Amino acid sequence: MEIGTQPAAVPAAGDNALLPPAVWRLIVDEQPRSGAANMALDQALAEACAAGESAPTLRFYRWHPPAVSLGRHQPIDDIDAAAVVARGYEIVRRPTGGRAILHTDELTYSVAAPADEPRVLGSVMDAYLRLSNALLLGLHELGLEADKAAGSVRAGPDVSAACFEAPSAYEITARGRKLIGSAQSRRAGYVLQHGSLPLVGDIGRLVDVLALDPAEAARLRAELVARAGTLAEALNLPDDAPALRFEQVAQALCRGFTATLNLELKLGQPSPTELRRAAVLIREQFGNPGWNDHR
Repeated sequence: MEIGTQPAAVPAAGDNALLPPAVWRLIVDEQPRSGAANMALDQALAEACAAGESAPTLRFYRWHPPAVSLGRHQPIDDIDAAAVVARGYEIVRRPTGGRAILHTDELTYSVAAPADEPRVLGSVMDAYLRLSNALLLGLHELGLEADKAAGSVRAGPDVSAACFEAPSAYEITARGRKLIGSAQSRRAGYVLQHGSLPLVGDIGRLVDVLALDPAEAARLRAELVARAGTLAEALNLPDDAPALRFEQVAQALCRGFTATLNLELKLGQPSPTELRRAAVLIREQFGNPGWNDHR
């Protein structure tokens, strides 16, 4: 994958224009990973950043097999486990908050950085705004007129089990529908934010694996399809269009991050230490039924 490493011009207005130049590591996973492996690697990268062992990292990745991820505190009973198994999906619990997401036919990004990195400094909402601006510019590079959802709260008391039912503050929308959902974790001296950009396919598939009666499932599917969409739908392109390929979208988002956040991205890989830590996290946490089966 060809990724330029030179920083682009920084926008002249706004808080992002005041950011000092920095070099971040860029990881683009060529092969998809399991749900447990993806979550474990995200956390391992964040821990290494907090310890000063690794540079702040922007990572792009995919999932195989498809997985339903739950927010850190979401009840496992929200999911119909038999329906998940029947479709060949996995279940994994994220280290971040939010509601359920079906990870398939998508690009997932993550940002891992020490808590004092200027691009994630301040409140949760400060970091969301900066990173959302980077994602927005990347989508503009693809020719999409996307926008940020308004507001100052991340969730309400009446949210459903489906993460993509409605956008939260600063999440990305296009044509009035949610396009990128993100979640953030701040602990142990690091900030970890990751998010999902559905590229193609049926955004309503998630409803098929939620623990809902038929009437409620039909209602939620209709709402989900009306309120959220894929990049293919937003760009009005067929699912096999070159602009929708994982590599093409990752390149565009990289340009958004370098220009908006005054970054130089250097292509790299997880270190042996990070991979060993991820293996431990798979065994002890993300692949452990005791972690995933929280009620």
